[in-house]
Amino acid sequence: MSNRKAKNRQTPTVEQMEAELKRIRYRKQYVSTLRSTVATFIVVASIVVLAVMLLPVFRITGSSMAPALNPGEIAVTMRTTDVHRGDLLVLNTINRKTLVKRVIGMPGDEIDIDNDGVVYVNGSRLAEPYVSGQALGQCDIDLPYIVPEARYFVMGDQREISLDSRSTAIGCVAQEQVVGVVAARIWPMENFDILIDR
Repeated sequence: MSNRKAKNRQTPTVEQMEAELKRIRYRKQYVSTLRSTVATFIVVASIVVLAVMLLPVFRITGSSMAPALNPGEIAVTMRTTDVHRGDLLVLNTINRKTLVKRVIGMPGDEIDIDNDGVVYVNGSRLAEPYVSGQALGQCDIDLPYIVPEARYFVMGDQREISLDSRSTAIGCVAQEQVVGVVAARIWPMENFDILIDR
């Protein structure tokens, strides 16, 4: 009886032992690769979530900021309270629309616009190389206009068609309406451009 058991329990061949070792190594490598892949996925997902929270991405729908931002382009915003004249702000209006406009006046600035659409800030003509054509546009505010505290006077680059701080429908935007500053145009790739200079 014990001889039969001993015969049934044959010693594995070298090939069988090598095959078993190969299987064990493969299994360890598979588990290690799986762990590494899951860890990488978690890190990448965390970075993406953090980036979306800190750098919201949005699609341009209107043409009031052309040619700086054109309809259909995708841009990324930097969340910041550090706003400068000339920045492109992404802002929420009272009726929950998202707009992109350029900062023209800071809190306390005096804004004046002549009949030809030339803008003056604190008595000095504003250099505006980004504007292709000056126009007074939809302006129903009393000029000269003093920008209130904690607010920004914003205008679109296409002055004739832009609805902005020149209109009482929009007015000066409060700091709490600011989503962020447009940092870069990222799509389409051939139009990629960094739009913030600090």
